[in-house]
Amino acid sequence: MAGRFFRQRSLVEEAAQEVFLKAFTQLGSYEGRGSMEGWLTRIATNTCLNILRAAKGRTEFTVSDLTEDENNWLDEKLSDVSSQLHRSAERRFVAADLANRLLETLSPEDRLTLTLIDGEDASVKEVAEMTGWSESKVKVRAFRARKKVREAMEKLLSRRGAKLELASGSASGSASGSESAGE
Repeated sequence: MAGRFFRQRSLVEEAAQEVFLKAFTQLGSYEGRGSMEGWLTRIATNTCLNILRAAKGRTEFTVSDLTEDENNWLDEKLSDVSSQLHRSAERRFVAADLANRLLETLSPEDRLTLTLIDGEDASVKEVAEMTGWSESKVKVRAFRARKKVREAMEKLLSRRGAKLELASGSASGSASGSESAGE
């Protein structure tokens, strides 16, 4: 049980010993209402939690305890994480811009419906109250608006795929054309 709470073997052993001592000294208080396993599990869990609470104030090691190699490794990881966060923020910005451009293809009512439901997490009932529409109308608008956005995205992707095919096809086509000219 203690192995679930601690990674260091010494802490696991310390907790196990403390659990054993508590169980032994409190054996007379066991009333037999539940299983012995449940009683022991409760003692083990509470003991481990108490050890964790007591250790919370203590720091196990500091940056000054690290070797130069460990510090270099951490610096490299922090740099990687920082650049990943930057790229992730850029991707979110680009995705938000694309989503806005796709929403602009919708009617104002459809755009409002999707913005409220999907963008601001409003319920169908809340949107119905804000717009004066029935809940059924809100659901239908949202469904149809999502379909229109999906179709616009698919159309955009298919055009892009066609451009990629043309670019790769013209490159291979020019290569095969030069081969047949050289024959």
